[in-house]
Amino acid sequence: MLVSLDWISDFVKVPMDLSPQELSSRLTLATAEVESVTTTGAFWKEIKVVEITHIEQHPEADKLNLVTFKLNDKDSFRVVCGASNVKLGLKTPFAPIGTTLPIGFTLEPKKIRGILSEGMLCSEEELGLADSSKGIMELPEDTELGITLEDLWNKKSDIVFDIDNKSLTHRPDLWGHYGFAREFSAIYGNEICNKFNDGWMEKMRALLGKGESPLKVSVDKDSSCLGYFGLSVDGVSVEKTPTWMKTRLETAGIRSINNIVDISNYVMLELGHPLHIFDRDKIKGSELTIKKLSEKTEFVTLDEEKRNLTADDTVISDDNGALVVAGIMGGLSSSVDESTKNIFIEVANWKAAQTRLTSTRLGLRTDSSSRFEKTLDTAQCEKVLLRTLELILELCPNAKVVGKIESDGVVLPSGPTTISMNCSEITKTLGKAISPEQIVSILTSLEFKVSNNNDVLEITVPSFRATKDISLKADIVEEVGRIIGYDNIESSMPMLGISPVRLSPADRFKRNAADFFVSHAKAFEVNTYPMIGDKLIDKTRWKTLGEELRLLNSLSKDQEIMRDSLIPSMLDAVALNTKSFDQGRFFELGRSYLKDDKSFSSERYQLAVCFFSKNENPFMDLYNVMIKATRFLNIPCDFSDRHPKFKNNLVNESWVGLHPFEFKNIRIMGKMNGVIHSVHPLLLKKMKIKGQMAIAVLDYTDLVKKEMKEKISYSPLNIYPGSRFDFTVVLEKGRSVEEIFSTIKSCKIKELKEYGIVDTFSLDDKVSYVTVTTYFEDPTKTLEGEYIKICEKKLLVKLEQNNLPLKS
Repeated sequence: MLVSLDWISDFVKVPMDLSPQELSSRLTLATAEVESVTTTGAFWKEIKVVEITHIEQHPEADKLNLVTFKLNDKDSFRVVCGASNVKLGLKTPFAPIGTTLPIGFTLEPKKIRGILSEGMLCSEEELGLADSSKGIMELPEDTELGITLEDLWNKKSDIVFDIDNKSLTHRPDLWGHYGFAREFSAIYGNEICNKFNDGWMEKMRALLGKGESPLKVSVDKDSSCLGYFGLSVDGVSVEKTPTWMKTRLETAGIRSINNIVDISNYVMLELGHPLHIFDRDKIKGSELTIKKLSEKTEFVTLDEEKRNLTADDTVISDDNGALVVAGIMGGLSSSVDESTKNIFIEVANWKAAQTRLTSTRLGLRTDSSSRFEKTLDTAQCEKVLLRTLELILELCPNAKVVGKIESDGVVLPSGPTTISMNCSEITKTLGKAISPEQIVSILTSLEFKVSNNNDVLEITVPSFRATKDISLKADIVEEVGRIIGYDNIESSMPMLGISPVRLSPADRFKRNAADFFVSHAKAFEVNTYPMIGDKLIDKTRWKTLGEELRLLNSLSKDQEIMRDSLIPSMLDAVALNTKSFDQGRFFELGRSYLKDDKSFSSERYQLAVCFFSKNENPFMDLYNVMIKATRFLNIPCDFSDRHPKFKNNLVNESWVGLHPFEFKNIRIMGKMNGVIHSVHPLLLKKMKIKGQMAIAVLDYTDLVKKEMKEKISYSPLNIYPGSRFDFTVVLEKGRSVEEIFSTIKSCKIKELKEYGIVDTFSLDDKVSYVTVTTYFEDPTKTLEGEYIKICEKKLLVKLEQNNLPLKS
C-alpha cells in the first residue's frame, strides 16, 4: 500500500525537520513495516522557466539546433534541441544537469554530435503532463522568467511510503490515509485535525433531501451484507479530474479515469472504506436487492471479463439481474461513463470470510476486496457516504441530492468494547515507568475514550479498532508500548525461578533408546516423514493394517497418507543409502497412525531399527542387539516364532516382504507389539537394495503411559576368570534357532551366564549350521577345568537328544 505524506498532512502536522528515512524508521517501529520510501516531484523545484534568445543550425546534424536561452538578465545557457517548434522569444521549461525527470531519466553531462548540452528543454510528455507531445512545452508570454514550476503551478514534492500489506492484516483502520494520520498524531504528539467530526456530520446531513429516494434498498438476511447505505444525486457532470486529485491518486498507484469514478477511489484511499457509484439511469426498476444468487450466473465485471458466479455469491441486483459482485467489483452494465447525469452512491459493509472466499474462487482480487477481507467497521459507512457527497458537490456544483439516505441490513455491535485495567499492569508488562497522564494521552490520541479513577483506567475501544483487533488487556499494553517505542525500553533479564524438570516417561524412554542404539549398537538416528504416498506403498508392496488416512488437500502426492508403520519409510531410507554405502545401521523413534472412528486417528509411537549389508546376513546381529536393547530399556517381553493363532500387530504376515524363516515375534506385556525379520530378497531386488537387510519394530505406546519400575541390580566386578565355549550345531530346515536357546536354557546350569549366536551358514538346502557361544562364570571362585567339561558335555548331550547334533 502506498501512503502519501502530503495527503497525511491534511490531517496532522508532520515534523518536516526529519528525513524521509527517519520518518520511515519510526513508522515501522510504531505501526507498520515500511518496505521502501521515495520522494516524488522533487524535479518541480529544479525545472525553471527560460526564454529562447538565439537559434542556430547544429554543424553536424540537419535536424538538431543549438538553442541559446536566458534564465534571467544575467545567466544564459545553450542546449542541443531537436524539437520542431523552437522559436525566438518562446518561454519553456528548462531542466539542468542532474535533474531526474518523471519519466525516470536523469540528465547527465553529454556531448551530442560533439557539442556539450547544458541540460534539456522539456516537453509535456517529459514532464509527465501528457501521454505524448510533438515538441517542447510552450508557456504563456507573460510567464515570469526563472520561476520554478513548483511556484508556477503550485506543484509539491511528496514523500511516499510503501507499506507492507501483511503488517496491516489486523488493522483495517490503516487502509486509508486518515488512519495513518491518526498514527502520526500519536507518534509525534501532534493533535489531529478531525475534519469528519460530529459538527461536519450534521452540516452534511443538512444537505440531504427530505423526501423518499427514487431508488429503494432491500437486504436479504442470508446475504453477506452487514449494512447498506445509498444516496441518489442528480445533475452530475462527468469531466476531467482536477489536477490535485489526479496527482494524489497516481501517487497512491491508482489510474485516473474521470471525476466521478476518481472520487470513489479518493474516498477509499482517504478513509479506508470502499464504495461504488452507479449510473442510476442504467438501473432497471425502483429497488436494489442485496441477496445471494439462487443459481449459477455469468456476470461481466468492469474489466470486461466474464465471471462465473455461484449460488453462494452475494450480488446487488436490479430488476434485470446482478449489477455488482458484493465487496469485489461492479458490473459493466451500470458503470459511470461520459453521458452519466444521475448517480446512486453505494457504501456498504460485507462479511470478510464470504468476500475472501468469492474473491479467491473468481481469481479477482481488488482494492475493495483486500479491504473488506480485513473486517471493516459498519459504523463508518455513513461518514464515507457523506464525504463522497461532499466531493461530488465540490466538483459538480450543479449537482443536487434527491431524497434521504436509504439503508437496510445494518448490523452493529450491541455495545462498545470496554476494558478495565490498572496503569501498573501496563508499566509492569512493558518494564518501563510511564506516568498515568502519558498513558491516557497516548490512548486518547488513538481515539480511545479513557477515564482515570485512581490509576484504574476504563478504556472504551473505538468501533474501528474493535473488529478483530482490540479486545484484551494485552492489546492495550501493545498500543502504549509501540507508541512509546520498544527501542526506548531498556532490556533487562526477567527474575524467574529455575527448577529441574523431570522428564516424562515417553521422553525418558526415547532418550535411553537413542543412547543405547548410538553407543552400543553403533547405529545412526534418522527422521523420516510421517506422511507417505501411493508410490512408496506400491514400491514396498506394503499391506496396510487399517483404512488409509489420506489428506484431501495434500501439498504433494508423495506425502498425502498418514503412515500406519515405519517399515515403508525405513525401506525407502535404506534404498537411498545403499547407493553410497555397503553397510549401515539406522534407527528411528517415530510416529504411526491408525484409523479411529471417534477421534479420526490414533497416534502410535514406534521404534524401528534396521541393519543392512551387501556381504553378510545382518539378521542375527540385529536379533542379539534387540535382546540387549529390551534388557537395557527394561521392556518386559519374550521372543517367539510365528504363532498359529495370535498374529503380529505391526506387520501383516502375508506381506511379501517377510522372510519365510528369519522372523521373530516380540510379545510385550502380553501383546504382539514387536517384530524382528529379514526382508525378502525379491522385495529387496524390486527396490534395488543390494545385499541383505533386517528390520525390527517395537510399538512402545503402552509402555510409556505410566512409569515403569526400573529393575536395576548392582554387583561388583567378578575377580575370578570365566570360560567361553563355542560350538556349531546342525539345524534342519524349518526348525528355529529359538529351539537351540530353549534347549540350552533347559539345562539349568547356574554358572552359564551368557549364550548367543555367533554366525549361521548353509552348505545345501537341507540343513543350516549355527555357531553358538556360551560363557561360564562363578562370582565366588575360579571354575575348575573338570567342572567346565562336565557343563559343556551336559549342553551337547541335551542338544543331541533334541536332534541338534554337533557339526561333524
